[in-house]
Amino acid sequence: MNIIVSVDKRWGIGNKGKLLVSIPRDKKLFREETTGKVIIMGHNTLLSLPGAKPLAGRKNIVLSNDKSLTVKGATVLNSVDACLDYIKKNNIDDNDVFVIGGESVYNDFLPYCNIAHITYIDYEYEADRHFLNMEKDENWDLILETEEETYFDIPYTFRLYKRNNRL
Repeated sequence: MNIIVSVDKRWGIGNKGKLLVSIPRDKKLFREETTGKVIIMGHNTLLSLPGAKPLAGRKNIVLSNDKSLTVKGATVLNSVDACLDYIKKNNIDDNDVFVIGGESVYNDFLPYCNIAHITYIDYEYEADRHFLNMEKDENWDLILETEEETYFDIPYTFRLYKRNNRL
């Protein structure tokens, strides 16, 4: 499985239910990587999407503790195990699954992911949600980093990390 996330210098990913910054090239990469694939998100991430609706062109899975939750256009599951079972029972290739957040969903699925697509923003924002600092985690290797780009003087790179030993 894959993780896709934008992080700042301190590996912050969000503040008060919103992304730290919106970079058009990051959005484009997200679209390119996830369209036609399966995405897994928490309920709060769903609520942060435009119109609080599932993303078009993808199979949306919403992870929620609320067993009565229904979401038009998405499959709602109540545990990581239920998600893993769903993927297996539907013969979905792990490479076609992208975990898109938020913080607790990233943490829950990290042990099952082998690839992390990171937009690394070389700037510090106020953040109340964070992602694992992959630079300091010996289980992940940086295998690709693009040249630095800027968006209104905000420097960023796209990074690809690969798990070097399954937990």
